[in-house]
Amino acid sequence: MPREAVIGWDLGGAHVKAARLGATGTVEGVRQVACPLWQGMTQLHAAVVELRAAVGEGTVHAVTMTGEMTDLFASRADGVDQLVQAMRELFPGATLRFYAGAKGFVTAEAAGSCAASIASANWRASAEVVAAHLDEALFLDIGSTTVDLVPVQGGRVRAAGHDDAGRLRAGELLYTGAGRTPLMALVEAVPFEGEWTPMLAEHFATTADVYRLLGALPAGLDQHPAADGGEKTAFASARRLARAIGRDVESAPMETWHRLAAWLARAQLRRIEDACDRLLSRGVLADNAPVVVAGAGRFLAGRVASLCDHRVVEFGRLLPVAEPECDRASDCAPAVAVAWLAQQHR
Repeated sequence: MPREAVIGWDLGGAHVKAARLGATGTVEGVRQVACPLWQGMTQLHAAVVELRAAVGEGTVHAVTMTGEMTDLFASRADGVDQLVQAMRELFPGATLRFYAGAKGFVTAEAAGSCAASIASANWRASAEVVAAHLDEALFLDIGSTTVDLVPVQGGRVRAAGHDDAGRLRAGELLYTGAGRTPLMALVEAVPFEGEWTPMLAEHFATTADVYRLLGALPAGLDQHPAADGGEKTAFASARRLARAIGRDVESAPMETWHRLAAWLARAQLRRIEDACDRLLSRGVLADNAPVVVAGAGRFLAGRVASLCDHRVVEFGRLLPVAEPECDRASDCAPAVAVAWLAQQHR
């Protein structure tokens, strides 16, 4: 049965994502652009205008967000309020619905009283789509900055935490990602030339440098400037990696920096695997439950699932998706999810 076309929006602090579901329920267009929201609301306006032109128009706009956490705002509630008002200005007269987690969708007028539920609820939107299609699964979304781990059992979201603080305590939210995480946040020291060498507590290099050096960085994942504002080549990444342990890249052969990058990648993978093991130890999921992977860093999610001996399901395969958009639908799962949920609700 034909429905209204819906545009789903995921307003992040570093990226904005948009997804268009056509009237038949097919995901027809998905895009993501960098949006350094900490630099001001003009960044959001520019990102939304660019994405609107890329994905097309919709009758309804469904919105989720994490951008309220940036230090541009006095508080998370202030961030929610400003982001809601920005969308109202950008889409005057349009039907706007804001995702409030377990409360469902609320209007812009009601958003102020639901700010705590709206804030950083994008993970739940994706998990609700998984729960609507699979009776049991572990949803694992690895982005450029964070990892979401959400159990689904009995066709319901079974998260122990419901806000960022609770999810951090429960191990369901990790601040580690495949692109923007500073290397100093991964480990305190690395094995180098037979010794444990401390990492410098400076923003010299990121995980994007690690995966670029290993030839594993997906196209389009690293949309922000490098830590030093320099080139995005394997050699430049090696230079930044060397600086992170107080060295110059010329002090060792390239094979050494490649080996160090591989060790750092394994260290990050171990942290994510440990979080999965902690969650699975609750005993709420069967041993054969699939892992639904999403996010631009889901190449890591696939490795974690293999280590845990679980089969992998791509988020973008759960819904009707135009074939060219399937990877992007997995990359931008929350935007796709709020669009689908809003369309089902209406």
